Amino acid sequence: MQKTLFKIAKMDCPSEEQMIRMALAPNTRIHSLAFDIANRQMTVIHEGDAAVILQQLQPLNIDSSIIGSELTQVTDAANSKTSNDHQQIKLLWQVLAINLLFFIIESVSGWLSGSMGLVADSLDMLADSFVYGLALFAVGHSLQTKQLTAKVAGVLQLLLAVAGLMEVVRRFLGAETIPNFAMMIGISMLALLGNALCLYLLQKSRSKDVHMQASMIFTSNDVIVNLGVILTGVLTWFTQSRYPDLLIGLLVFALVASGAVKILRLSNN
Repeated sequence: MQKTLFKIAKMDCPSEEQMIRMALAPNTRIHSLAFDIANRQMTVIHEGDAAVILQQLQPLNIDSSIIGSELTQVTDAANSKTSNDHQQIKLLWQVLAINLLFFIIESVSGWLSGSMGLVADSLDMLADSFVYGLALFAVGHSLQTKQLTAKVAGVLQLLLAVAGLMEVVRRFLGAETIPNFAMMIGISMLALLGNALCLYLLQKSRSKDVHMQASMIFTSNDVIVNLGVILTGVLTWFTQSRYPDLLIGLLVFALVASGAVKILRLSNN
């Protein structure tokens, strides 16, 4: 049995962990996966050549490489894996519910406040929900069914992102009013708490130490987006301009589109 440590340079949020798990799921020679998002590393207990695992990760375009590999012995792997699977499913349902809740809150608030930043951030929450939902759906379904579902989710996410980008362009060219910056800041702070809660649950599930690493919080892509929308709300307040909101909307919609492309690559893997 081999124990291989991988560097995943572009793994900066929990949803990407789930994409990696789904990409590696067809590999029956993998016995366990352990993730360290803060340090962007993954430990794999497996049989056979680690290069095969690395090749499976390539379509995700997450800048993965092998740090090192060593022989190891695994005891009572079957029981441990079953226990971990049950824990993982429960955790996925929790973070899925949180992301869906904040998708609804942010999307409604975004349209009411006239903020494309909030609407884009809500779509980012929905994108994470797609990934968690796909991970849950993967349990007990055939590879072909999982690939088809991933493709549908990826196409839907991409269409929503493109629609959002088109709306941003329309607002750039039109004479839109200044968004409600107070609602932008308030709702984004709530979304920040939601993402922090997800990270807390994920971190707690991996370690007896309930203190979340600060580096894991502030390097998370989701949290950076939340902070960006909060900062945009402040800039909108000071400048009394609609352009900061449109710029953050443009950036986040592009980020969501990039995530959709990753899901589509996963569906073809």
